[in-house]
Amino acid sequence: MDQALLPGLYIVATPIGNLGDITLRAIETLRGVSVIACEDTRVTGKLLRLLDIKARMIRYDDYASEDDRQRLIETMQAAPVALVSDAGTPLVSDPGFRLVREARKAGVQITSLPGASAAIVALTLSGLPSDRFLFAGFLPNKAKGRADVLAELASVPATLVFYETAPRLGESLAAIAQVLPGREVAIARELTKKFEECRTGTSEELAAHYAAHPPKGEIVLLIGPPLAAEPPTGADVDALLLAALTNEKPSQAAGQVAKATGLDRKLLYARAMELRSQ
Repeated sequence: MDQALLPGLYIVATPIGNLGDITLRAIETLRGVSVIACEDTRVTGKLLRLLDIKARMIRYDDYASEDDRQRLIETMQAAPVALVSDAGTPLVSDPGFRLVREARKAGVQITSLPGASAAIVALTLSGLPSDRFLFAGFLPNKAKGRADVLAELASVPATLVFYETAPRLGESLAAIAQVLPGREVAIARELTKKFEECRTGTSEELAAHYAAHPPKGEIVLLIGPPLAAEPPTGADVDALLLAALTNEKPSQAAGQVAKATGLDRKLLYARAMELRSQ
């Protein structure tokens, strides 16, 4: 490094799998900072050992307190501090948002170094439209929460990008089949690693595949944007309502289908009541 780093916060992206994806600038920065704030010192420590970097690490995760943040901010006002996540770009479904906000309020100089991001890698691999995309983090754990989020995003004219875990993948694909039937879906996993995979198809096709071949590793789940189509037929609407009524009350089912189709909620509620009584 030509010169010492100035005091401030340096947001450093780290590899999501393949160590070769770390940038020269990231290595120089990690070598030049006084402190590295990280989610897990064991994970970051392994990376630093591979890079032959000796640095003081401080744990900073979702459970960090306000006092922890203030101490870090005081440190970066006097010395350079790096923020890293376990893998990829910090703040993308990782801790750091509050730290950056508070650092900006305190007048700290902030520098963000570009680097690996699983969401972007998956998007470029999937073949789904990439001119518009919405990253929405993780889907909720509970069935109702998943369905509500998918219904809320159903009309967004963009590819939807989520992070997912292997044990929950089947439940998420089932929710997509129910709320967003017919959409093209992509599953990207083990990105940049030896067994990298990106598989596309309908949610039903992918659910069948992964039921027979249980996935491992971290997963990016992508859903194609809504297709320009003719208004749903009465049979289509009934099918959506019946599927929603398996878990929801008529009012909630009507709201869910209204978000997915753009149809009038009151009419859908009346039809849901008819279907439930049959």
